[in-house]
Amino acid sequence: MLILGIDPGISITGYGILDYSLSKISLVDYGIIKTSAKEKNNERLYFLFNKINELLNKFSPDQFAIEEAFYAKNIKSTMVLSQARAVISLAVTKNKIPLFEYSPKKIKMSVVGNGNASKEQVKYMVSSILSMKEKKEKFDVYDALAIGICHIHQI
Repeated sequence: MLILGIDPGISITGYGILDYSLSKISLVDYGIIKTSAKEKNNERLYFLFNKINELLNKFSPDQFAIEEAFYAKNIKSTMVLSQARAVISLAVTKNKIPLFEYSPKKIKMSVVGNGNASKEQVKYMVSSILSMKEKKEKFDVYDALAIGICHIHQI
């Protein structure tokens, strides 16, 4: 079963593709989708929508997991993040892929065993679980992979 985990964002969206079979988790692919700050938000969202569709068409995941929306002190940031989540959810729904959402605390608890874990702790545990050599990837990638791992733990 292929799982696509997404850490949504308007500037950088992290993604990770995991294969879960015979009770084993294998890393298939990971990366980031980066939008240009020079573009208007609607153009950035459209770019993100198209890139998510490309990932869905390339890998045909069986299930999709995303971090739940959270509320920041900055209302504008919260709104823009919600818009990014919406276009991602739209792409997933368009492709008829089951979508699952998890809170940041649930993801950290599932992967690290501590709902208040730091980004460094998440990165370390994801690298360990997936037998990755810790690389200088953005935290968005490790967060996306953690979301996928969290989903697998719920199956």
